[in-house]
Amino acid sequence: MSPRTSGPRGAAVASGPRGAVTSGPYAPPVPARTLTVASADGARLHVEVHGPEDAPPVVLSHGWTCSTAFWAAQIRDLAADHRVIAYDQRGHGRSPASPACTPGALADDLEAVLAATLAREERALIAGHSMGGMTIMAAAGRPRFREHAGAVLLCSTGSSRLVAEARVVPLRAGRVRTWITGRVLGSRAPLGPVTPVARSVLKYATMGAGSAPHRVEACARIVHACPRAVRHAWSAVLAALDLDHGVRELYAPTAVVQGASDRLTPPVHARALADALPRCVGLTELPGIGHMTPIEAPELVTGRIRELVTTYVTGAGPGDAHADGSTPAQIKEGA
Repeated sequence: MSPRTSGPRGAAVASGPRGAVTSGPYAPPVPARTLTVASADGARLHVEVHGPEDAPPVVLSHGWTCSTAFWAAQIRDLAADHRVIAYDQRGHGRSPASPACTPGALADDLEAVLAATLAREERALIAGHSMGGMTIMAAAGRPRFREHAGAVLLCSTGSSRLVAEARVVPLRAGRVRTWITGRVLGSRAPLGPVTPVARSVLKYATMGAGSAPHRVEACARIVHACPRAVRHAWSAVLAALDLDHGVRELYAPTAVVQGASDRLTPPVHARALADALPRCVGLTELPGIGHMTPIEAPELVTGRIRELVTTYVTGAGPGDAHADGSTPAQIKEGA
C-alpha cells in the first residue's frame, strides 16, 4: 500500500511508483492517449495527449528533475477545450535515460514530439518551464519548430549564466557563491525520501515563502522521483548553458512569466529575455512566487496560455502582422 501524506484541507495525497503524486489536485490526469516517440538519436520519449483531437494544440515541456506531472493543473483545465500534448524529457518521468545530454538533444526531442503529434503546418502554443524553456530556445532556429510555433510561453527560465546568477546559496554574488552553487546543484547525492526537512530545503531553493504545503508536497514528490544520475548529468549541461543566440532566433510571439522570489533562475534572467526576444508580448513578474510557477501560480499560468492561444493560434492577434520581427510593447505586471 502506498504511503500517504497530508494534502490540502487534510485531503490524502498518495505516493505511487518512484514517489509520484497519484491523488489530489496535483495528480496527473489520465491522458486520452499515449505514444512513444523516437528522437533523432533513437532516444524514446513518453508523450501524452489530453483533450479533444480537433481542439487548438498546446505543447508543454517541463523542467529539470520534473515530469509531465508538473503540468497537472494546466492539463486538467486546458484539456476541456484544448488538445494538450505533454512529454517527459529524456531520462525524466517515463522516458528512459540516454547518454546524449545536450541542448541539441533537447531540441531534437521537441522537434520529434511536434512531428509526431501535429499535422503539417499546424500551429500550437508551446510552453516551457525552466529547462523546458531552454529546450524551446535550443530549438528556436529549427525549421520544424518554426513551422509549428504559433506562440511561446517561457516560465521561470534563462538562457545563460544559470549558476552564476542563482541565489540558492545565501552568499553575496561572486566566485565563492558560484563555486558552491555548482557543487550543490550538481551533487550526486541521493535526495532520499520526502521528509519535512527535504520539503523545507526544496521550498527554500525553488518556491516562494508563502507556498501552500500541498504545493510544496507535490513539487517535492515530483523532484525526488527523478533518478540521481539523470539529475547530475543534466546539471552539468545547465551549468555550461549558453543559449543567448537561441533567444535572438525565437521569432514567434513570446510571453515571459517569472516569480519575483525565484532563487534558481532569478528575475534578471526574465528581464534579459524580454529585452532580447524579437517579439516579446509581455513580461509578467509575480510577487511572492518562486521558481515553480506552474504549480505555485496555476491559474495565472493557465490563463496566460489561454490568452496566447486565443490571440496568436486561433485568431489574428495584435502584432501578428509584424513580419519584420518588430517587438510589441513589453508588459510588467504585479510590480
